[in-house]
Amino acid sequence: MTLNTFKTAIFTVLFLAISFVGFASNEDKRSDNEKEFDPKEMIMHHVKDAHGFHLWDWKGHSVSIPLPIILWTDNGLTTFMSSEFHHDYNGKVIVEKNGERFANVHEKIYQLKEGETLIKFDAEHNPVNASRALSFSITRNVLMLFVSAFILILIFISTARRYKKSEGNVPTGIAGFTEPLVVFVRDEIAKPMIGEHKYKRYMPYLLTIFFFIWLNNIFGLIPIVNGANLSGNIAFTFTLAAFTFIITIISGNANYWKHIFWMPGVPVPMKIFLAPIEVIGMFVKPISLMIRLFANITAGHIIILALMSLIFVFKTIAIAPVSIAFSLFIWVIEIIVTAIQAYIFTVLSALYFGMATAEEDH
Repeated sequence: MTLNTFKTAIFTVLFLAISFVGFASNEDKRSDNEKEFDPKEMIMHHVKDAHGFHLWDWKGHSVSIPLPIILWTDNGLTTFMSSEFHHDYNGKVIVEKNGERFANVHEKIYQLKEGETLIKFDAEHNPVNASRALSFSITRNVLMLFVSAFILILIFISTARRYKKSEGNVPTGIAGFTEPLVVFVRDEIAKPMIGEHKYKRYMPYLLTIFFFIWLNNIFGLIPIVNGANLSGNIAFTFTLAAFTFIITIISGNANYWKHIFWMPGVPVPMKIFLAPIEVIGMFVKPISLMIRLFANITAGHIIILALMSLIFVFKTIAIAPVSIAFSLFIWVIEIIVTAIQAYIFTVLSALYFGMATAEEDH
């Protein structure tokens, strides 16, 4: 690890520590009654998606970047900025727009029933006089999805232009960074898993998911992004796995389907036994892709947050050096995991494509 990487890691963990100190101090001001620090609430608040970028708390005020809330209700389109909730996610602040009232409950926007002015909860803290509004809001994960897509488009357009201008197709500038990665995906993933003759048609997809997952994993470690953990969102990993599943099904040849429904070379009773298992396996594979990426990325973030929480759980600054040191160690490991998880998802996707397109003699 270079000195610059080490400095960046230290800065990141210290930034997180400062942010959590602000969050913890703000928790004590949420109500008049003294309340114990809840590490679970803090961790879940930072890991899940939100309607704004909460940076830190300063003198009892939240410093955050608001995002647009876009709702479709009975009265039509309703829009406003998330700052109108004043960083409240417990349903205490009611925003009135377009003749309707809305509340933010754990980063989910609820529309109060007609005539209601305050949101009420049952014993399990579920709203009883409000319903979920149909939301098209730009949350921080959605924003980072757009940002990462824009950056990737910019990178590869710049790479293509570099190749156009370069003599003898010698990569320079940004192309010098992207070419080894593209060649790696082609020679170490696509060709071995799919085959020399069929890999080219899958290269655009494999390159897209490799760079897209890797870039968003890196974004999840940047302090200023503060929790925009796109790869740690089950909806994101589900969508990627669904694309892999659909492409696999479309690519499946006669030999693939024969191995699914009527396994060659085994007795008929065994074929009847194996067919349901193979059909279930078709769906288990993308589900495992979805869960693996989601769980591994989320687990790393939770471990770092849990280590930071020790400072507030034990209520002493004496444990801070140990907490920060271990958090720094996990953060460095997470840098490696960002690339590993992108690689694993791409390899398994290519493997499924190779299985779907393999000929009988293979």
